[in-house]
Amino acid sequence: MPDDPTPRGSEEDRLIARHFRPLAKDPGAFGLADDAAILAPPPGFDVVLKTDPIICGVHFFPEDPPEAVARKALRVNLSDLAAKGAVPAGFLVALALPKETAEPWLIAFAGALGADADRYQCPLLGGDTDQTPGPLTVAVTAFGLVPHGRMVRRSGAKVGDRVLVSGTIGDAALGLRLRRQDATAPWSALSAADRGHLAKRYLVPEPRTGLAGALLADATAAMDISDGLAGDLAKLCRASGVTAEIDVASVPVSPACRSVLRARPDLIDVVLTGGDDYEIVCTLAEVDLGAFRAAAASSAVAVTEIGRIVVGTADPNFRDPDGRPRRFQRPSFSHF
Repeated sequence: MPDDPTPRGSEEDRLIARHFRPLAKDPGAFGLADDAAILAPPPGFDVVLKTDPIICGVHFFPEDPPEAVARKALRVNLSDLAAKGAVPAGFLVALALPKETAEPWLIAFAGALGADADRYQCPLLGGDTDQTPGPLTVAVTAFGLVPHGRMVRRSGAKVGDRVLVSGTIGDAALGLRLRRQDATAPWSALSAADRGHLAKRYLVPEPRTGLAGALLADATAAMDISDGLAGDLAKLCRASGVTAEIDVASVPVSPACRSVLRARPDLIDVVLTGGDDYEIVCTLAEVDLGAFRAAAASSAVAVTEIGRIVVGTADPNFRDPDGRPRRFQRPSFSHF
């Protein structure tokens, strides 16, 4: 960010002054008038760091509204903080903007980013802006706070723990197929409301920040689900040196998703592996289930038990209602 606190200087300085300086309300941001910011954690707290950029054509569509792009850019990072039991403390944003980016787009983007920063009490602390011949890219780095040594890691799951997920699984993956007009999917069988639900779940995630305190108190391991339930649970199990038995019928799905599956049962693989859920998968000792469910309910976040942690090192076993294990051709989304 520029040193000059006034709108004078280069066009980049003026762009930042117009659109992003009003968002920098935290004293540690210095009004974006310095080259860096300060984040001072309270005594006894650790700072949790997370960065997850989004790229036009990869994570969102060129025609997506700027408000949705801004919200997605921040929220995918807040989802990770929530899974660690962390309270948001601030974020940096780096923008790579194509030359043709128009002023109204920036106004709408900055407005939505500021609204979400207020909503989630996660102030803008700084960042950078660049012009690029490539696709629009928004890189957010988010910071959260947890009591010292208490961050909920992937590596704490123990044999006998129960596996739970928040919200519903698979909506965003189906919403992406809907956006791409996948001819093999039964969109004609869906109501307009169901189509809208699936499309919205892909467009703008809902980070489960309200669950952070419950995870911090009770979870033995947790992570957010961004690359698909099957693949992300496998990552958690590998980090913990265990595996899991999962009941596919217990995986929570929305009414819209259920309508799709009635017409195309084979799309359950997309639901379980497609990604972009931004829900949380976690493990808990059985004795802590009641307290966790009560805390989740008080935060208005639905949680569902879907299986248990067992001895082993293989990938988690997802069993169909008839007891047979499912075999996924592509258990997890990967950019590579």
